[in-house]
Amino acid sequence: MSNLRIDCDSCVMKDLACSDCVVGVMLSTPLTLEAKELEALAVLADRGLVPTLKMKRNLATGS
Repeated sequence: MSNLRIDCDSCVMKDLACSDCVVGVMLSTPLTLEAKELEALAVLADRGLVPTLKMKRNLATGS
């Protein structure tokens, strides 16, 4: 898993899943999460402790 730059302005899920996204619950944006941080968030989400990351990149623009 590589690093992920999270920028809600470029997320195709913006306004569709914001209320149930871990970024809105725990973090501020824009930010860059390292692979280990993404893994930790995935573990927390798998255990039901935080929402999952809803960010989806726009494949047409690459952002």
